[in-house]
Amino acid sequence: MQRWQIGEITVTRIVESEVPTPAPWLFAKATPEALGRHAWLRPHFVDARGQLVAAVQALVVEHAGRRIVVDTCVGNDKPRTVAAWNRRQGPFLHDLAAAGFPRESIDTVVCTHLHVDHVGWNTTWDGAGWVPTFPNARYLFVRGEWAHWSAQPPMPEGDVVGDSVRPVVDAGLADLVATDHAITDAVRLVATPGHTPGHVSVCLGDGAVITGDVMHHPVQCAEPDWASNFDVDPERGRATRRAFLAEHAAAATLVLGTHFAAPTAGRIVADGAAWRFAV
Repeated sequence: MQRWQIGEITVTRIVESEVPTPAPWLFAKATPEALGRHAWLRPHFVDARGQLVAAVQALVVEHAGRRIVVDTCVGNDKPRTVAAWNRRQGPFLHDLAAAGFPRESIDTVVCTHLHVDHVGWNTTWDGAGWVPTFPNARYLFVRGEWAHWSAQPPMPEGDVVGDSVRPVVDAGLADLVATDHAITDAVRLVATPGHTPGHVSVCLGDGAVITGDVMHHPVQCAEPDWASNFDVDPERGRATRRAFLAEHAAAATLVLGTHFAAPTAGRIVADGAAWRFAV
């Protein structure tokens, strides 16, 4: 378990999975030769076989008496077309409780967007249906994000909205918020669109930020024009990512990558015409 103290804010990393991932599954341009140009990716973010190392994880933010889970991974029991995610049986809730966060203690859930690997633990199967996992929490969904996905047919990965988002809305636990919504006086959302229409990152005071999927992997610091294969609007995503990298490099922000493998947090530094991720 990793934990960071950022002023009065504490962030704890709860990992659902951290595994090597074939690079072309995530980035069409991620050839071995292209990855080999960036030696700093090893050993944390590219393994000896040239595969990307990526995590599916939640970040628990504590501030001003609040316990905020940012993104809820894939979840258990969900029927999914991705084999590694199909009807998982993982210890996420046990690990969350072991870190000091039993599910009843969570008061806020933030989904940076509504993709399959960011909403899964929003709900659990109770034997009869999908019910909210965190009974005492308000779930924050960006208004435009919900409007987009709730009007779409089921995603290729499965009925993600139907089993992991709509049950929360139907239970009356969802708040549809703006992309600049303030959760506390130091924890707020910021719009980072492109990967999805209402995608947000999470600012932690003036010194840290949780990326969401504005970047999926640190290689995008060096290759900011690499869109993931799952971006809804790749061109907008590229522009957003370049602005994000420039802003946070200039500010020396502590960047916590939602899918970044351990050590997960670092700083963006200029490197020629692009950037790298320094840990």
